[in-house]
Amino acid sequence: MNSNNKAVIAQQTIEDICEWAIMHGVAFRQADNSARHCPFSIAPMTIEREVYRHLRRVVPLLTKLISNVSEDHVFLQSALGDMAQADPFFGRLMALHQQIHGNASQRVEPARQPLLLMRTDFMDDRQYGAKVIEFNGIAAGMAPFGQRVTELHQFVQYQWPEIYQAWLENRSATPLVNQGLTQLALGIETAARSIKADFNEQDAPVFLMVVQPNEDNVYDQHLLEAALQQQGIRTVRRTFEQLSAQLSTGSGQRLLLEGVGAIDVVYLRAGYQYSDYCAPALHEAVCCYTLSQMRVFIEQHHVALNATVGQQLATSKTMQMLLTMMPAQQYLRWGLTAVEAELVKSVLAEMKPITATTIAWFNTQAIKAEWVLKNQGEGGGHCVFGDDISATLATLTAAEYDAWALMQRLYPHEREVPTVAIRDAQATVVMDLVSEIGLFSAYFNGKPVTDFDGYAGYLIRSKPATENEGGIHSGKGILDSLVLID
Repeated sequence: MNSNNKAVIAQQTIEDICEWAIMHGVAFRQADNSARHCPFSIAPMTIEREVYRHLRRVVPLLTKLISNVSEDHVFLQSALGDMAQADPFFGRLMALHQQIHGNASQRVEPARQPLLLMRTDFMDDRQYGAKVIEFNGIAAGMAPFGQRVTELHQFVQYQWPEIYQAWLENRSATPLVNQGLTQLALGIETAARSIKADFNEQDAPVFLMVVQPNEDNVYDQHLLEAALQQQGIRTVRRTFEQLSAQLSTGSGQRLLLEGVGAIDVVYLRAGYQYSDYCAPALHEAVCCYTLSQMRVFIEQHHVALNATVGQQLATSKTMQMLLTMMPAQQYLRWGLTAVEAELVKSVLAEMKPITATTIAWFNTQAIKAEWVLKNQGEGGGHCVFGDDISATLATLTAAEYDAWALMQRLYPHEREVPTVAIRDAQATVVMDLVSEIGLFSAYFNGKPVTDFDGYAGYLIRSKPATENEGGIHSGKGILDSLVLID
């Protein structure tokens, strides 16, 4: 296949690859219970080996920092108080946090053991190098998809080497192994067996995944569950509403689930938005009170937990901004060395709080294309770009300022050759693909619990450079993988 006819990929080949994807769980559930494959690229993106090594080195340090910040409860309450006043959802989280931990004068140590399963998302900016976009400390999913799409590219390379080579940026590139699913499962298993040992119990550990009702991203979740089952761990799934009637307390602050028994690990794939706690049948005077209290109840038990409320607060956009604005020397209070602190600082992009002064500067002096406006929301649809920023800022009241932040906009390298995106079993040539690099990590009780110092694989999501929303669910994003070049 040469460059003149490489745009043509036989429909039979596309369908074979899509069927492989569905067979291996790289899919979303549809409303009629059928499966639709996730969109993906036909060949990986390239990254310079040194850039990857730098990220690979810094991610465990970021995780160590966030892990320790998430357990510094006095700091969280003092640093995020203004944001909690400005954002109703985070106001609810802060109230839960104070309920769990007490206030500065009366500390309470909850029984839960923190299990930080984090994904740190980066873009490799053309001018400034790789920088953090955001931290994801709750519902940080798609590690299974990350590993599977790496395997999908290996499948394409083996079955259709001409197609793979034709769409590869650099034919001398080396595929990068991805153990996102395997390592995340290892971290969870380690935590589960630790809790089990604390109670001197001999039966199988139990893993509880808290999910959204009518979830379409079930296959990514089930891949993780299957990996845990292979390690001798029983897995169960419940919504917050189901848990509100099924949880109870056993001896030694053991968390018990009706019909199942003792729970060793709780993993939240829900809980990052108000709707996850909404139960209209309860007719609550305070929105979402009953179901959000499940977070408090769980933290009062001897169980490995991701995410704690502290972890969710510590990975907020405002905390990212505060850490970015601090001198690196201040990170030493959370266990980093001076060298480690400078490494962390090297990947943090500039951020600014929203104030009357910042708004005036932005409207009169800033180059608007160099900034993005973010609120505290998770997932797609929470960013404002370019000229739209001024319009959005004009609608905010002073009381709302602390819920928002300006961040340096990152412009990653565009792929040097066109690529093919496969969506709904149809091929589309994309001329200007750019990629977001998510690196997973796992820490339990402040210590790494993977084979690689806490690093746990990666997730690549690519999109056309002209698209602002790169989500696999809702945007124009496609799953991708990495190959290394020197």
